[in-house]
Amino acid sequence: MAKLVDGFGRRIEYLRLSVTDRCDLRCSYCMPADHRNLSEPDHWLTFGETEQIVRVFAGMGLHHLRITGGEPLVRRNVTGLIHRLHDIPGIDDLSLSTNATRLGKMAGELKQAGISRINVSLDTLNPDTFRQITKGKLEKVLAGLQAAKKAGLSPIKINMVVMEGVNVDEIDQLVEFCGNNDFTLRMIETMPQGNTGRSASRSYVSLQKIEKNLVKKYDMIPAVTRGGGPARYLQMRNSKTTVGFITPMSQHFCETCNRVRLSVEGTLYLCLGQDDKVELRPLIRAGISDDDLQQVLIKAIASKPERHDFNEQPGKIVRFMSMTGG
Repeated sequence: MAKLVDGFGRRIEYLRLSVTDRCDLRCSYCMPADHRNLSEPDHWLTFGETEQIVRVFAGMGLHHLRITGGEPLVRRNVTGLIHRLHDIPGIDDLSLSTNATRLGKMAGELKQAGISRINVSLDTLNPDTFRQITKGKLEKVLAGLQAAKKAGLSPIKINMVVMEGVNVDEIDQLVEFCGNNDFTLRMIETMPQGNTGRSASRSYVSLQKIEKNLVKKYDMIPAVTRGGGPARYLQMRNSKTTVGFITPMSQHFCETCNRVRLSVEGTLYLCLGQDDKVELRPLIRAGISDDDLQQVLIKAIASKPERHDFNEQPGKIVRFMSMTGG
């Protein structure tokens, strides 16, 4: 079996699959506030096209698959796609990133479709701050989280983008909220991704000092939790409360990167912080065989960049986060 190994010896086992670039929230670090269209254009990959790409990936050892967006739950019949992807041999870890606004109605259906675990974007427990960041309503997210818990989705990870002057003073509150609900909190540094990301990066906070403070305050020790991503985890001693740190800026993890991203338009992005990409949609619509697609993917992965340039060239990436896949 051909393996997906890049030019730096990293085995690629994880695909973040965007099923839409649309969202029903407008988080300040992700999507422009005036982006409103929720239609499904012809240049999006169909479910059948998406399934072919994932099937070929899985045949070369990829086994972590995360459904993302934008907000994936705004895609019509997304659970039908999830069912199909869940049945692909080799995919043994199928997860979802969501803002949770639609989980209240869809959590049980997602569990039945094959989603085992979810990441939920939640930067604050203050309704006014939440509205400021997302233009949405906090109560829908909190209700969605409880629905996910009731449906048996586990683990549930809360992604908090930490921003100076916005929510940095709420970290202890989020730690305790997650501990009380058996959620895992993951803090994330802002990245200069597109105009929205560069604007949010003015509120950038390094997580190094925050991590040291939490270790001291809560007597935290190193931990491991389920998942294929880049977070480092700590756990309160004699407790299940776990906190993760994703530090692409202050302590980048490029040397262990095991993932690529596929946009809803069929663009395979080889690095979040570089422009290296391969357009798969034209090949799929021209009727490429699985064997030929496999060769395209092998060649693409071999050209994956060594690392991002966010620190050196913060203005380099002009696409905003929702176009790339979270």
